Amino acid sequence: MSMDKLIYTEKVSSHRTEVLFLMLTLLFFMLFLWRVNTAGRDILAVIFLCVSGVFIFYSLNYRTLTIRLGSKFLKLTFGIFRWSVPLDNIENCSLDNIPMLVRLGGAGIHFMSIRKRYRASFNFLEYPRVVVALKKQTGLVKDLSFSTRRPDEVISLIQAAISASTGEN
Repeated sequence: MSMDKLIYTEKVSSHRTEVLFLMLTLLFFMLFLWRVNTAGRDILAVIFLCVSGVFIFYSLNYRTLTIRLGSKFLKLTFGIFRWSVPLDNIENCSLDNIPMLVRLGGAGIHFMSIRKRYRASFNFLEYPRVVVALKKQTGLVKDLSFSTRRPDEVISLIQAAISASTGEN
């Protein structure tokens, strides 16, 4: 088994996203405290506490997206979540052009249907995204998109790596 030579690596983070998640954590924790003080520990208080817990998880987990492009794989890591795609399963890649409302639908990892293709998206709101179309879907996922500060460079490197990988076979 040959080693996967690293071609490109990038760490993407968002101070704005982290602040947003921390503010939502604080908001729902304050709502929990307010509810406990006014009505006691009821179901709504528990819901506020749980939502606060979800946002603290988000603020810790979705701090940094790591992109690694090797000679054989594209690997994305977002906290405890990882996604790896063999280059021979990438049909093509391009700049991700999706409707504004969908693009601004949230930071983190999202699953959605775009143009009748189910997609996993690893993203921050303020950066452009690259989308890779898979030859063979993984579960329901046919496309994978991710945020990057250098989309043109990433697209060019993925296309070159796909060509090199195809030429080796």
